[in-house]
Amino acid sequence: MAKHLVDIDEDVLRAARDELGTKTIKDTVNLALRRVGAEHRATTKDRLDVLARAGLADREQAWR
Repeated sequence: MAKHLVDIDEDVLRAARDELGTKTIKDTVNLALRRVGAEHRATTKDRLDVLARAGLADREQAWR
């Protein structure tokens, strides 16, 4: 784990703590980052699943 010096909006931090039910800045930031990362991975996976099911036509001759 690395340490970073960042400016954090106190109102946003307070709102995030309330929403996430965390007590410390560290817990709040880490949980928020984990959730965003998980949502991004899920969204990417969902999009790839849609593409895989799309039944696209064979593109072997598309360049001609």
